[in-house]
Amino acid sequence: MSERSVDLLRHWILRQAKEQRAWFEERVNALTEGAPERELHTVMGLAPRLLGKEALVLSTEDLSQANSALEGWRPEGLSLDGAARIVALTMYRGERPFAETFKDLRRTADARELVALYRGLPLYPEPESLAFEVGEGLRSNMLGVFEAITQHNPYPRMHFDEHRWNHMILKALFVDSSLANIVGLDERANPELARQLLDHIHERWAAGRTISPEVWRCIGPYAVEAGALDEFEKALSGEPSGQAAAALALADNPSPQAKSLLAAHPEAAANIAKGQAERVSIVKNEVV
Repeated sequence: MSERSVDLLRHWILRQAKEQRAWFEERVNALTEGAPERELHTVMGLAPRLLGKEALVLSTEDLSQANSALEGWRPEGLSLDGAARIVALTMYRGERPFAETFKDLRRTADARELVALYRGLPLYPEPESLAFEVGEGLRSNMLGVFEAITQHNPYPRMHFDEHRWNHMILKALFVDSSLANIVGLDERANPELARQLLDHIHERWAAGRTISPEVWRCIGPYAVEAGALDEFEKALSGEPSGQAAAALALADNPSPQAKSLLAAHPEAAANIAKGQAERVSIVKNEVV
């Protein structure tokens, strides 16, 4: 658990809570001091009514502090009551294992509450114990729940094994969710994922469908060993956003074969040199 992150979140809630500051502070202190679990459920239930559902107001400096406290953590977009639920659950000191409490809350939560619960993952105690509950969230057919785990959330980078990580990337492509906001995307790239993404590309092309330009970013470091140079050749000769994404991914590969292929497409190479190509962290077909 990142205590600094929890302290920041608590501070931001109190800053915005106005006349309900005292109520929230008292309830959190009680949870920290061993209040029974019914007190946790009371706080979770009353938070929307007493604190409100408006967005948690965060400045650029706040977001910088969040990232300094826990790299990749971006609490932007949390609601005030959602943030309060996360802090309450994080500070609760119950007799049962944390995962059991989380499981019960997940089972009774509506979609909005589920999003808040899963966005709190990097802050909770006993993070390894939540593997099953996280798997349930990844399998959810609710995009908001899936992205609460995968977008701007360092939990997967910190705790997923390679199999679960790769599955998450593939599902993100399947549900049309951006890879760019997945924390640790470059750090956790691996040869098996590159091969799986090549299969994904072949299936899409065989069906006459487009692919997300973001896939090249995960394949680039393993373009040679995964046997992906023919696919990069096709992308470099294709539509502009895919061409730029493939070129930038290939530029990060130090192998002679990759450099030779990129040199055979001077326009793409020139775009990289001029800084005009999109970074492969593009979202969909939009150049940033």
